[in-house]
Amino acid sequence: MTKVAIIGAGVVGATAAYYISKSEEVDVTVFDYGLGQATKAAAGIISPWFSKRRNKAWYRMARLGADFYQILVEDLKQAGQSTDFYQQTGVFILKRDESKLEELYDLALSRREESPLIGELKNLSKNQANTLFPDLEGFGELLYASGGARVEGEELTATLLAASGVSVISERVDFEVTATDYLIQGQHYDKLILATGAWLGEILEKHGYRVDVRPQKGQLRDYYFDNLATDIYPVVMPEGELDIIPFNKGKISMGASHENDMGFDLAVDYDLLNRMEQEAQAYFLRFSDATEARERVGIRAYTSDFSPFYGEIPDLPNVFVASGLGSTGLTVGPLIGHELAMLILGQEGWLAEADYPVCHYISPTKG
Repeated sequence: MTKVAIIGAGVVGATAAYYISKSEEVDVTVFDYGLGQATKAAAGIISPWFSKRRNKAWYRMARLGADFYQILVEDLKQAGQSTDFYQQTGVFILKRDESKLEELYDLALSRREESPLIGELKNLSKNQANTLFPDLEGFGELLYASGGARVEGEELTATLLAASGVSVISERVDFEVTATDYLIQGQHYDKLILATGAWLGEILEKHGYRVDVRPQKGQLRDYYFDNLATDIYPVVMPEGELDIIPFNKGKISMGASHENDMGFDLAVDYDLLNRMEQEAQAYFLRFSDATEARERVGIRAYTSDFSPFYGEIPDLPNVFVASGLGSTGLTVGPLIGHELAMLILGQEGWLAEADYPVCHYISPTKG
């Protein structure tokens, strides 16, 4: 039996564990220290179709990542798992210059043939939008796509790990290279997946590799309301880094920050979140009515060109890696985890691995 170790149980590692666990010929062990994990602190919007990024490989991954949720959700339902972590409630796109909404409408319409998941596209007046999201303010018109979705990161990973039946060892670990395999805590493994996000450099630099991955701190605040039926509210994407993401049972998330100069700091910055709340109140004044608010902090991983990568590490046979997902981690993470699982199992995936080359971001220190 092939023995596989996965270091990191965020969205990538948990998805990989789930799909690898389907094989009776592979034994999977997952290690996760848990501190600062981006997924646990993430509330995500799945709506890549309005992006103007010119990187075609990135957009292919993002749109297929959105599509892949349909497969993932169905697989988990068949496994008897709840899939409440994912809800297609639609997305509202807001622009300060509302004349730009028509351009975005045309862009999404041109992409809908290859991405029918976009669903219905239409411009809504404030009154029309308020029938879907009462009391939303700060605009005269917005763009609506019915296929937009929201994801609660911590629920997603917990569901994947439960479905995999894999127990998570909550320890910080490293690996040793032997003549024939890899050693972790005295146990031998044939193949490894390193899904440690922004901490990838910490683990690989010890083995003589230079890693082009940097940390970005992200903070958000969850608001809880006793008297709001938020289950089917659309997610809201105003211009800028602020998002408003309703979840079930009166919970609305606001954020998240994108802090490039904070390293791996995990302290809550209440002043920053209070400023973000003031900005968010221009769109939803009722944040001040919440009966409770809680903060979350996580560390995202970015590369110098803002592109994710995955695959086998040069000169480390059977050691696979993924990182650099940035703020689209919940959009592309499950698909990347699936692709890593397919590489482990020797099966065909959805993406061309060559489009996301590891060698551009991980290289030997010497040579």
